[in-house]
Amino acid sequence: MNGGRSHDDALARIRDLVGPRGWVDDPAEMETHLVEWRGRWHGRARAVVRPGSTDEVAAVVRVAADAGLPIVPQAGNTSLCGGSVPGEDGRAIVLSVSRLTRIREVDALDYTMTVEAGCVLAEVQRAAADADRLFPLSLAAEGTCEIGGNLSTNAGGVHVLRYGNARQLCLGLEVVLPDGRIWDGLRRLRKDNTGYALREIFLGAEGTLGILTAAVLKLFPRPRVRWVVLAAVRDVSAALELLSRTRSATGDAVSSFELIPRIALEYVLAHIPGTVDPLRARYEHYILVELDSAVDGDLGLADRGQKLFEQAVADGLVLDAAVAESEAQIAALWKLRESVSEAQKGEGASVKHDVAVPVSRVPDFLDEATQKVEAEWPGVRVVAFGHLGDGNIHFNLSVAKGGDDAAFLAHWERFSRIVHDVVVSMNGSIAAEHGIGRLKRDDLSHYKSATEMDLMRTLKRALDPKGIMNPGRVV
Repeated sequence: MNGGRSHDDALARIRDLVGPRGWVDDPAEMETHLVEWRGRWHGRARAVVRPGSTDEVAAVVRVAADAGLPIVPQAGNTSLCGGSVPGEDGRAIVLSVSRLTRIREVDALDYTMTVEAGCVLAEVQRAAADADRLFPLSLAAEGTCEIGGNLSTNAGGVHVLRYGNARQLCLGLEVVLPDGRIWDGLRRLRKDNTGYALREIFLGAEGTLGILTAAVLKLFPRPRVRWVVLAAVRDVSAALELLSRTRSATGDAVSSFELIPRIALEYVLAHIPGTVDPLRARYEHYILVELDSAVDGDLGLADRGQKLFEQAVADGLVLDAAVAESEAQIAALWKLRESVSEAQKGEGASVKHDVAVPVSRVPDFLDEATQKVEAEWPGVRVVAFGHLGDGNIHFNLSVAKGGDDAAFLAHWERFSRIVHDVVVSMNGSIAAEHGIGRLKRDDLSHYKSATEMDLMRTLKRALDPKGIMNPGRVV
């Protein structure tokens, strides 16, 4: 049968399977599903398919598999690496899980919840809080991103230091495989040594091996007390010394330890309404630290934090600090950190890198990478911020003031090779929490060993022999 005819027949069958609520082919309605969040890629698709259940997802995949019709799985479409938008050839369908929104179960005694892939992260957090529990995954896009995408990209966020990435927060999965079979791995066990850990195959696979439709998530005691401080530090090495002291002095009660350079703070103050500089003087480096305790009325947490930072001031590690005295002040300090990416848009074109190095090497990385990109492009503005506590730095570059945006963006690959070479020389990762997608696919094969790439491709061929699942992404 002719491939085009086969695809047309498959599309008609899929349209019948999902009905009017699950089928979108109007160009205007499809638009938000075809554009990457930063606008770097704008794809095309035969249709956007929105199944209403796992069984419908499986039925759609079976029809697509029979016809060899490519599928681009999509959740909230907040990916920063082009992994959730279709290609420009228009051959694929986008399969959105956004109608899979049931929170199937919250078990407070078991400290677990079972949710469907289309649940918005903020709703998952609220459902956990309603049961007096915490789901700790937290990132700037939590009001729109969906848990299926978080798990498919192994999302990180601001609480990785204490609770781990999305991978560490998942106990079980339900997955529709590329041939349409459903793997029910929704186990709530902390210990299960019955063979291969299959869930690990799909976590971080970015929809290339199957479609996540539901997950069992870990919950934690809900924090009763939070102590948050924004501090100016002598330099990044001083910040690392303070991190070590804080973890030891508080019994590892550090939930966040974020690095903010002065340039990032200036961007936020200039472009984000309602933000103010919490300190009177200007400093080059800041850290935002959050401690929390699940013990109600744990006044000792604030005392420990206060004494720790007073000693850090005496030792010259901290130059000045602002301690939040209310939930409103906590929110104001966090707004400074969470608005950096948005504020950078107001400064013209930017080239972004999501990288990780061993925590102890962060100062070396910042020094070397900054020197090399400044030598490569005079006037480039380095905006290096992020999760200092776990070694994940967003090493972003803003075009020089008054510079040519298009010429700057055309240099993206060269900038990335410079930055990634430094990262790899320090045994780091070129993709810390945003994934590979389309943006870093070629870099992945450049930096990974031949053995690692062969293992990944062997796994892809075994599970998706027709290559229909998110083709051209990751591998």
